Amino acid sequence: MLAGPAGKLEALLEEPEEGEPRFAALVCHPHPQHGGTMHNKVVYRVARGLRKAGAVVLRFNYRGVNLSEGEYDNVVGELLDAEAALAVVRERYPDLPWWLAGFSFGSRIVLQLAAKQPGAGRVIAVGFPAQKTVWEPFLDCTAPTVFVQSPNDEFGPKDVFERYYAQVRGEKELIWIASSDHFFAGGLDELEAAAENLARK
Repeated sequence: MLAGPAGKLEALLEEPEEGEPRFAALVCHPHPQHGGTMHNKVVYRVARGLRKAGAVVLRFNYRGVNLSEGEYDNVVGELLDAEAALAVVRERYPDLPWWLAGFSFGSRIVLQLAAKQPGAGRVIAVGFPAQKTVWEPFLDCTAPTVFVQSPNDEFGPKDVFERYYAQVRGEKELIWIASSDHFFAGGLDELEAAAENLARK
């Protein structure tokens, strides 16, 4: 349990199975009001891919999710929760570079967090919901950003996402994962491998 701004936050910290950690990563889950938790299969696969490549990974539940205290706060509070979780990572591993990754709602959180907390080695935004999002707050991430997207994402259809991506300023990369929906059905193995490959670079 971590100390959060609205109470305790339930979290899971995993170190690499072999060797010392190469970097630390915070991975954020999808929308808490639509069943999102740190155990979401996309979040789990991204975290496992990073850990295979030597990351120590922290996942956590936003306020009001499972054992985390507090109530949903319409992005504002969830961003503060992510800041608190990141502070724990950076305090515990002060000599390691740090990354941010998030899925869906979590991708929005990490893009905003990277803007508030400069210094991330990389941001991985998975399943960015471009069709459901006002774009402007998510165009100026200060860290190198990799977007990982399904071409059949119902919340970020390929044509809509490509228009958003064209407007993103700064260093960026786009990886398409062959899958059938927002949750990368049929493409989870490829998603995990993509996370691992990014980390091994």
